[in-house]
Amino acid sequence: MRAWLAAWSVAAILAAATTAARAADEPLKVCLDEDRPPLSVHDKGKPDSGFDVLLAQAIADRIGRPLKIQWFESKLDEDSSPQLEANALLSDGRCSLVGGYALTTDSLVKPGMKTARLPDFAGATRDDRRRRVALGVLAPSQPYVYSPMTVVLGPKAQGRKIGGIGDLAGLRLAIESGSLGDAILMTFDKGRLIDSITHLVPGRDDLLGALQRGDHDATLIDLGRFDAHRAAHPDTTITASGYYYPIGANRGYVGLASDGALIDAVNKTLTSLAAEGKIAEFGKQAGLTYLPPREPAVLGDVWAKIIQR
Repeated sequence: MRAWLAAWSVAAILAAATTAARAADEPLKVCLDEDRPPLSVHDKGKPDSGFDVLLAQAIADRIGRPLKIQWFESKLDEDSSPQLEANALLSDGRCSLVGGYALTTDSLVKPGMKTARLPDFAGATRDDRRRRVALGVLAPSQPYVYSPMTVVLGPKAQGRKIGGIGDLAGLRLAIESGSLGDAILMTFDKGRLIDSITHLVPGRDDLLGALQRGDHDATLIDLGRFDAHRAAHPDTTITASGYYYPIGANRGYVGLASDGALIDAVNKTLTSLAAEGKIAEFGKQAGLTYLPPREPAVLGDVWAKIIQR
């Protein structure tokens, strides 16, 4: 009897060790947007690059798993939903984490629908583009970078000191219709800036190009977007004002609530990397103006906050 128990114990230990070894060999699959510089960029024939690529590789190395990036394309149109796209990718097993995810209350609520279509992703088939995926419940990691909006100044407004939205008075403002910046500028101080605002169509008009030409004096956009423009146009004469709108969102990873062990492991690794200064270093390497996460970790109703200001 004792011999049988001993043999069973040895077999159980070997089985557990084999399972652990297989888990270690399994790649850490991370979904990243293929066209979101300086966070993540995937161009055919070029090495993958971006802040989130560097960070994902560091996390995979720390937890002892090879990294596999699942690239996807997020459509910028009124029918797209970053929340549903991320959920569909995770629920379909395309990845275990989605990086660069804006941590807001709205983006983490239980989806109001049971299924959603997958975004276009590398390796997708015709059937993948047609089918719908049963959705799960999202769970965030701790944040690893803060993404604020900043005022960007055109050539004719160089030297203008901006300490708040009110300092934009007297400038020719341009903003993309329907954007967060649009809501902020249009509602500021009961519409005081409305007569100075020109609306441009996202995807059709070149907002930063128009600013560069001197057609407008200033705009309000995501800081990362300005970083991307500056990297693509080193000789640009538009500049960041140094002012950050006080309502901004942290970015982190999102996974499925059913994969809590992975989220815990990622959080421990993020804490270590941040304490070592590695995350800020990755930002510098990628050309990102890195700002550490701020409280609250998950932003509440951003639209209500803007209207109440």
